[in-house]
Amino acid sequence: MSDRIRIRSVELLSDGWTRLKKVVLDYRRREGGLETQTREVYERGEAATVLPYDPDRGTVLLVRQFRLPVYLASGAETMLEACAGVLDEDEDAETCIRREAEEEMGCRLRNLKRLCAAYTIPGCVTEKVTFFTARYSPADRISAGGGHPGEGEDIEVVEMGLGDAFAATRDGRIIDAKTIVLVQALMLEESGVRAAD
Repeated sequence: MSDRIRIRSVELLSDGWTRLKKVVLDYRRREGGLETQTREVYERGEAATVLPYDPDRGTVLLVRQFRLPVYLASGAETMLEACAGVLDEDEDAETCIRREAEEEMGCRLRNLKRLCAAYTIPGCVTEKVTFFTARYSPADRISAGGGHPGEGEDIEVVEMGLGDAFAATRDGRIIDAKTIVLVQALMLEESGVRAAD
């Protein structure tokens, strides 16, 4: 641990769908003062997300599903987003997202490309998400998808044009951060913008 941070106590508040811990810590500020802080932290582990793209037809595959926190905050019954999932124990991000794409979208992925890994809500959640794009075609669709009903999943597969998906990130049809990142990254890639080597 850093000489600026000392964990005083950790209390497990919930061990259900995610773990919620209450952490009390001493934190030394930049100017030298010491303060005690109390924070709640959700432990989620690692996750992966993917935006499959068909360059021949200019389409992407997304999923629409119920998200309780979004419903409680806004009343929206479903959310349009990129396929994603939490890594199983001893699973890498690529294996996870290939499995999730088959379960949720009924699609086998080709040319999987890792973009980055990022903490999506660093103020209260430990989850780190690896972002991917991939290629697909109608021939790669192996089932209707839909997820696992036994896990509470009720997923609709949505195919839409990349341009329409980009517009949806602007007009409020897509309000999921991971999906916005993926759509914008794919738009940049397709417009010929390349990262510096």
